[in-house]
Amino acid sequence: MKKIILLLFVSLSIACSSDNDTLVNEISVTLRFTHNWDGAIVTVDDFNVLDFTNKKGTKLSIERLRYLISRVELINSANDTLSFDGYKLVDLASEEDILFNLPNTILEGPYKLECTFGFNNEDNIDNAYPDLNSANWNVPENLGGGYHFMQLDGKFKDSLFNESPYNFHAIQAYDMATQESKDTFFRVNFGTISISKNATIELKMNIAQWFKEPHEWDLNELNTQLMMNFEAQKQISDNGRNVFSLGTVSQ
Repeated sequence: MKKIILLLFVSLSIACSSDNDTLVNEISVTLRFTHNWDGAIVTVDDFNVLDFTNKKGTKLSIERLRYLISRVELINSANDTLSFDGYKLVDLASEEDILFNLPNTILEGPYKLECTFGFNNEDNIDNAYPDLNSANWNVPENLGGGYHFMQLDGKFKDSLFNESPYNFHAIQAYDMATQESKDTFFRVNFGTISISKNATIELKMNIAQWFKEPHEWDLNELNTQLMMNFEAQKQISDNGRNVFSLGTVSQ
């Protein structure tokens, strides 16, 4: 009788453990991209108004902000890397397009969160992604091909106090004269996050930082046709290294 009770207890313990494993494995993670200007929240409601001032003191507006995130990875305490397929074209104009539901579930625990801004060279394949083609996200072949990393567009008050356009677009740097290319994608490390149940992780972009440092941006000199400007693309990439930070983790 004791043996039967013991076997029954063990069976129940295994079943409960199995159930717990199943529950733990069902943890899902959503990335939520939010945007600010030196701490002031920016939404689509703030578009088309000259409400922002960059470090140079130039007034500017935002009419569009889209950018590409890829190669999302969670690295656990054993230093095992969980890589998530796919990419996300974040679009500030759409509430749906600031959310990225990671396609696989994970175990609970502490994780380092990393991602790539743009596409790395392996992924940046000309015309490879139909949805990005439909979104007019391609880069012309004479500029190296592949895809945009970011489109930030708007108006600014120029030195003559006229409203002039700017197109702050990020791509793989390409010198049309020499056909030299330079990597301008970069990895973003958001630090360690403890995840115990379904989580929404806020990833914050400070838009003002694109114009700040290490290159203080003068829109009177660098405003449009930046995609064909090899040096400008390298500077955009430099400034982007400190644009992102970790926000609130809701779970």
